[in-house]
Amino acid sequence: MKEENSGRKNPVSYFSASKNYTRVSVCIVLLSAGYALGFFSASTINRAGESPATVEKLSDAAPANTEHFPDLLRFRSRCGEPVPSKLVRRTILDRVFNGTSPYENFPPAHAAPLLRRKRIKGWGSTGAVFETLMRRVRPRTIIEVGTFLGASAIHMASLARSLGLRGTQILCVDDFRGWPGFRDKFRDIKMVNGDVVLLHQFIQNAAAMNATEAVLPVPFASSAALGKLCEWGIYGDLIEVDAGHDFHSAWSDINMAYAILRPGGVIFGHDYFTAADDRGVRRAVNLFARVKGLRVQLDGQHWVIDSP
Repeated sequence: MKEENSGRKNPVSYFSASKNYTRVSVCIVLLSAGYALGFFSASTINRAGESPATVEKLSDAAPANTEHFPDLLRFRSRCGEPVPSKLVRRTILDRVFNGTSPYENFPPAHAAPLLRRKRIKGWGSTGAVFETLMRRVRPRTIIEVGTFLGASAIHMASLARSLGLRGTQILCVDDFRGWPGFRDKFRDIKMVNGDVVLLHQFIQNAAAMNATEAVLPVPFASSAALGKLCEWGIYGDLIEVDAGHDFHSAWSDINMAYAILRPGGVIFGHDYFTAADDRGVRRAVNLFARVKGLRVQLDGQHWVIDSP
């Protein structure tokens, strides 16, 4: 009997051990759940005390809800008195280039061997939307935010000539640094001491296409340049926004550009339909239109918003 019962457990001790084990397990589970709940609750509250879901809902809602985010639209409170269109070019030359045209004595000796006679590249730069808007608006001042090698600016200069728009100025806002990794696709764009020659190639392109009287670079980051154009009182009849394509860059550029859009003017841009969808340009455009109570019109990959 002893040998036969030696492999059997005492039912009472087994039950007690199981009961104790169950209590320990329950305690561990409850502690873990409590910790996790506290962690996620803490991590989903922003500085304003709102959860991301609430912030998202408010940011995509009607214009009245922007009162929850007082800095959402606060880029610059006041712009300068408008500069007459005929003085826009002279103002840029004086303010940016110390009164001397960037085309004068171009190219400099150190840059000449690095440039191609013409290197024009863009995306959606000759779409029908350009002619459509220029025929309708007949702009005296065009501001392009994001210009790269000047393809769309040069196209608009050509359209201005063909439409008889004499004296139209196209201001091209760009820091002319490209973006990280752009030289993987543009290895022919040279670099000297870490500086790519995009600005020089842009100027060369404008000169090669006989666009020097219409096109002027404003070689600064978009936020800095648009802030100064606002301060100087330089407004655009037609403004193209096609610089940074992430939501925050596009949102900032659109708001600052709209501040210097003349009444009755048009603001537009490229890449409305991309894989980024609600994380990029499209989200910024839709939110901006919703906040301002404006309507987004589409022309292929381009979005278009008329000012009241």
